[in-house]
Amino acid sequence: MNVEALRQETPGVAERIHLNNAGAGLMPRPVLEAVRDHLALEARIGGYEAADARATQIEDARSAVAELIGAPAPNVAFSEHATAAFSAALSSVPFRSGDALVTTRNDYVSNQLTYLSLARRFGLEVLRAPDTPDGGVDVYALEELVHRRRPRLVAVSHVPTSSGLVQDVTAIGEVCQKEGVLYAVDACQSVGQMPVDVARIGCDFLSATARKFLRGPRGAGLLFVSDRALDEGLEPLFLDMRGADWIDEGLYQPAPDATRFETWEFAYALVLGLGAAAHYALRVGLEAAQARAWALAARLREGLSRLPGTRVLDRAPTLSAIVTAHVPGHDPRALVAALRTRGINTSSVDRTSAVLDLDSKGVEWALRASPHYYNTESEVDALVGALHELL
Repeated sequence: MNVEALRQETPGVAERIHLNNAGAGLMPRPVLEAVRDHLALEARIGGYEAADARATQIEDARSAVAELIGAPAPNVAFSEHATAAFSAALSSVPFRSGDALVTTRNDYVSNQLTYLSLARRFGLEVLRAPDTPDGGVDVYALEELVHRRRPRLVAVSHVPTSSGLVQDVTAIGEVCQKEGVLYAVDACQSVGQMPVDVARIGCDFLSATARKFLRGPRGAGLLFVSDRALDEGLEPLFLDMRGADWIDEGLYQPAPDATRFETWEFAYALVLGLGAAAHYALRVGLEAAQARAWALAARLREGLSRLPGTRVLDRAPTLSAIVTAHVPGHDPRALVAALRTRGINTSSVDRTSAVLDLDSKGVEWALRASPHYYNTESEVDALVGALHELL
């Protein structure tokens, strides 16, 4: 991997040490150009007309996203963001009062809130499989839960927002396929950071965003929908004229493919930016991206562990490029702000974003840093050095 060439294609590295790729990665130049070019076209000829003129490129974006996650293009829907995609998938599941939903103790906060809302409104029972002592969901306990309770859906975050944990989504998929249970995966933090293959995972839904490790623009996301889900007639609760045809006074026909999960109104500049980001990730190579990003994260964990009073919180057999740490007696927002004045971008996670995870670790917050393949060893060391001074 030619890191210097990748950095030359990333304008933002000239201004910042960006270690917040789990929040929003720095866009490379081809992504910026794709967004800007379409906005310029809209300004010249009109929004609807620009979308018509770029219809081929929009479908190419769908194909690139599909290749990125190992899916056929008709099984990929565009969305405004990962949460909208995940919510549309959940809305298609025919939950009834008393049904069970199985998840983990490390699902993304917005997903956990949605599960609780479904429980409150429809009488859904939310069951969380326990973790192993080493971290990550206990797949055997999850399998027993699925076999015994026959949930309507199993839903899992591949990589949670609050730690470097990587869940074994493939093993969970094998359980769901064996038991004939619908399976949804939130891959918001994994797509673009590592190889993701929906066929290997065995999921019925997989949602992701453009803005994080994929390095696309904010405001664009994607949803994979399996053939099984489509054949069973699953469709989002709130359809619009993009996802279905109104064919008689009391009758509509949903689209035959994943576009039934789309809506009419899209920021097509961002969709094209998502496609450019997918092409870029494929050119870089997901295996190479993972190897470098995870190596930088391991270096960062080792450096943080040497700082007096600092506790690295990540624990799991497999750790990703999200690094979390806690320093008693310090305000996380003040730390993030102080680092930003030094030109270093990080973020923080408080208890309201990860109640179960942070409670189990006995902390109220975590400082989060997330390097990517275009970062350098010296940038990782600069963060450790800056924290040493601040602490």
